[in-house]
Amino acid sequence: MKRAVWDAIKVFVIFIACTFLFYFGLQIMHSEYEQFHRYDPPEGPSVKVFNSEQSFIDRLNIFFRLGE
Repeated sequence: MKRAVWDAIKVFVIFIACTFLFYFGLQIMHSEYEQFHRYDPPEGPSVKVFNSEQSFIDRLNIFFRLGE
């Protein structure tokens, strides 16, 4: 009985340690990517993809034809 309790305590301690390690790892990753600017204007020869002159019906027609 004493051995089973000791093994349960060891498993519990290892579980708690791994949980803390995972949590603080996520915190470090969050702080790293929080400063990353995803929506900076593009640099270099970029091309505008969206054509705002198309009507909604034209875009819907292309959507159904191409299945995108």
